[in-house]
Amino acid sequence: MAPEQGTIIFRALSALLTYPSAELCAAVPDIEAAITSQRHLPDTVVSELQPLLRELATLDLFELQERYVELFDRTRRLSLHLFEHVHGESRDRGQAMVDLASLYEKGGLELTANELPDYLPLFLEYLSTRPLEEARALLSETASILGELEARLRARNSIYAPVLAAIRAVAGTSLPLSTDEERPAGAPDDLAALDAEWEETAVTFGPDSGGMDGCSSDRLQTRLRAARRDARANAL
Repeated sequence: MAPEQGTIIFRALSALLTYPSAELCAAVPDIEAAITSQRHLPDTVVSELQPLLRELATLDLFELQERYVELFDRTRRLSLHLFEHVHGESRDRGQAMVDLASLYEKGGLELTANELPDYLPLFLEYLSTRPLEEARALLSETASILGELEARLRARNSIYAPVLAAIRAVAGTSLPLSTDEERPAGAPDDLAALDAEWEETAVTFGPDSGGMDGCSSDRLQTRLRAARRDARANAL
């Protein structure tokens, strides 16, 4: 299904959050064109995205990949897997994955890559195939997760933080960012120690949750909505 004009931006932002590849770097001009042509993004956010676009277009590919791994793969706190921030390692995560994969299938998106369904770039790719209002409704349920990720990335002065800001802007969310991540100047950025401090809390659903269709968007929204509570309750 071809994306409508308003949801093309989801595909562009999805690309920016993927592991850097030669194909991604070559596609930077097209990604930038898609971003700058969208009326859904404030000019300030578009400007903030420029450093990332420049680095993808100019830096050595190995350096880009090394930075990406160091940022997103060293700690669960910055994981791009949505349900990591809702369920952690609880058994509920498995069923949530099945539900999300089923939603993709119903929407016509075939999962061919060896990636978990809750991977944010994949979720954005799915949203790019949906009508804008439907995409925004689903995306708004991740507002707390995205807000926390953006805050954590900004605390590290990461050039990826504006991508999260752009996603939130398209979703129409305006939740304030958490400031709990701020640490004194000069404090060591010990990723292992920070990760150890962050404990996941399993999500418990109400008594009526079992009656929901396992592959419906309602059930997905219920699971994502739970993140609004857990993302704020978890220690940063």
